Amino acid sequence: MTTIEPGPASGERIEDVDVSAEMQGSFLEYAYSVIYSRALPDARDGLKPVQRRILYQMADMGLRPDRGHVKSARVVGDVMGKLHPHGDSAIYDALVRMAQPFSMRLPLIDGHGNFGSLDDGPAAARYTEARLAAAAMAMVADLDEDVVDFVPNYDNQLDQPDVLPASFPNLLVNGASGIAVGMATNMAPHNLVEVIDGARHLIAHPDATLDDLMRFIPGPDLPTGGTIVGLAGVRDAYATGRGAFRTRAKVHVEQVTARKSGLVVTELPYTVGPERVIEKIKDGVNAKKLQGISGVDDLTDGEQGLKLVIEIKTGFDPMAVLEQLYRYTPLEESFNINNVALVEGGPRTLGLLELLQVYIGHRIEVVTRRTRYRLGRREERLHLVEGLLVAILDIDRVIAIIRGSDDTDAARTGLIAAFSLSQVQAEYILELRLRRLTRFSTLELEAEAQQLRDEIAELRALLDDPGRLRTLVSDELGQAAELLGTPRRTLLTEGAAQPPKSSSKAAPVLEIQDVPCRVLLSTTGRAVRIDLPEGEAVTPASRRSRHDAIRSQVSGTSRGELGAVTNRGRLVRFSPVDLPVVPSGAVQLGAGTPIGAYLGVGGKDEHVLGFVALDDRPIALGTAGGVVKRVAPGNWPNKPVFDLIALKDGDEVVGVGQGDEEQALVFVTTEGQLLRFPAGAVRPQGAAAGGMAGISLGGDARVLAFAAVDADEAVVATVSATATTLDEIDPGRGKLTSLTDFPAKGRATGGVRAQALGRGETGLTVAWVGPAPALAVARDGAARRFPDTLVKRDAPGLPLDAVVDAFGTRAR
Repeated sequence: MTTIEPGPASGERIEDVDVSAEMQGSFLEYAYSVIYSRALPDARDGLKPVQRRILYQMADMGLRPDRGHVKSARVVGDVMGKLHPHGDSAIYDALVRMAQPFSMRLPLIDGHGNFGSLDDGPAAARYTEARLAAAAMAMVADLDEDVVDFVPNYDNQLDQPDVLPASFPNLLVNGASGIAVGMATNMAPHNLVEVIDGARHLIAHPDATLDDLMRFIPGPDLPTGGTIVGLAGVRDAYATGRGAFRTRAKVHVEQVTARKSGLVVTELPYTVGPERVIEKIKDGVNAKKLQGISGVDDLTDGEQGLKLVIEIKTGFDPMAVLEQLYRYTPLEESFNINNVALVEGGPRTLGLLELLQVYIGHRIEVVTRRTRYRLGRREERLHLVEGLLVAILDIDRVIAIIRGSDDTDAARTGLIAAFSLSQVQAEYILELRLRRLTRFSTLELEAEAQQLRDEIAELRALLDDPGRLRTLVSDELGQAAELLGTPRRTLLTEGAAQPPKSSSKAAPVLEIQDVPCRVLLSTTGRAVRIDLPEGEAVTPASRRSRHDAIRSQVSGTSRGELGAVTNRGRLVRFSPVDLPVVPSGAVQLGAGTPIGAYLGVGGKDEHVLGFVALDDRPIALGTAGGVVKRVAPGNWPNKPVFDLIALKDGDEVVGVGQGDEEQALVFVTTEGQLLRFPAGAVRPQGAAAGGMAGISLGGDARVLAFAAVDADEAVVATVSATATTLDEIDPGRGKLTSLTDFPAKGRATGGVRAQALGRGETGLTVAWVGPAPALAVARDGAARRFPDTLVKRDAPGLPLDAVVDAFGTRAR
């Protein structure tokens, strides 16, 4: 290539330039700019330059969460004019993404107006408004205390932060995506509380392994919820920075009309919108790949959120149709993780451990610089206060020196010589207002000086002790988790996902066999499924595992419908098709899925008590207030969730059972009383009824346990304790008795004594009635030793060597 430039004699100069060298140099400059200034996030604050500049400029504009929104166009204009001269569309696109709750696990911008959806773009910047969210305030906290370096903006007129302080691990929490030159990044969002728990563990144990961290961070937590199927790819990504996993929509079967069922989609995979799903379903039906679908309705609104109803033709199994949908539509999608971020100015592929280490190092540096800054400010202030105290103690002489001086310089020199002050102290005294000369102000200054000395000593001790500094970083992370944390949205399962979508024209048969099964619920709330050929029974495990005590079990089919009953008296319909399957020969409940997350119920006030079959057998319920109810079978409400009993205020269900009138209904109370009566004594009622008196309670007694069992096969396990028992310290006394030792009594009576109480013992803390053997476990499911010899009903218990929190039995 030849370039021509003006020369001194002829007016031009000819220079030969190698085209390949010129192209290489220009391309490298362009690639460097894209990689470092546009596409890749910094591993410390998890932000790209445009995102960082938006947050910093909005903070500089005072757009805090407690102030009103301003037009997005104003924010875009300020950012473009002062910090980011790359066009308003790029800035607005970045601002919009940080405001979208379906894109960010923890949105940094509080948007007002139409910020778009997964299927539609946002309104123009002149129509929307924005301000910082609480999470963004945590990102820019302490920015005015010299916690990070500032660099010049594009025209060297202003300064901007090179990185934000980031009070939480934003890169892991919100993820990132971007395409640079020759590389790209795609990082999955995570749950803030889990990530901070992992970071705090790593701070306390710097030699922690990946397995240690995955106990706190088991997998991504996507903004749109859904289910992650198979965690092998997640572990690969955590180990190497590269991996893949598949996500499924959250779907349940619901009766859309009296004779037609449908699949109701309430959560979609990350970045998938309902319109895209509807389009793929229509294409699949037209191409004869999908069968059994009669229609699709999008009932999404602002109140109930996403709701996509897929109507199933009569005679088709909804679960078999769902498997086809998983294969041929975006109801199941893959997510490829590529954790590429900037570390010390260069792109690196990072695993989970490295990501947390980089962030923790950043926070330690931020807190160290903040501490030094605060120490310097307090030392400066103490210097001034001490000088002021010296002057006030001899204020008459100070006034005389000032009045006798010709000018300010002479007065300053006189004060320095008379009181051995520094120039800064003398200048401060010259600016002193007369109202500060009162006796009360002197006391205030002395108190302030002492407080400053204490704070200086504390700050110096903090800087001198790296352990205390790391503890402070950990404590501040805990505060961020408490302030900004939200419950997990995405369910994690170890189940196998569908294979990659095939390009073959012929649609394979994807129907799931509807085989007999048993569904088991452990005492720790984990559920598994055991598929059984006709006539086969469950073989108990040869040895006990960590989670082997079964709270409830029910027979059904893998694609059938069962019910889960909660302590709030609600029945939740569900299918066990997506539950982890374990072999019948060695039941291991530790691999089970948390039933609360599987059903979408749970929290502090509600948990699942047991499973029931939706057949012609009544469901028996017992409450803590001594109420008993048998719910008449059939005519169940056409709802996925409905009430089985009208509970009184403060009451809750403590046990559930199912069977005929020959069963025994059993109550055990905190006073140590047991009442047994036949189920036939309780007339079945409709779901709206409140039940009837089951057991008579005295004083502050409550029901500990309720069961509907076969009296000839059942045993009673009880644990007593004293009034001064310390939780998790004094294990108490326990005993095991056959239920047949307890005489049957009339309903609504007080029953008979279940265990003789020893000296100081005030009642029972744990009780259980069920089929032998009775397995005692701790709160985390660990096995506990318990007396296995049957004793008389009114005998005292034997001392236990460890605290027992619950009982269960083995699979049947």
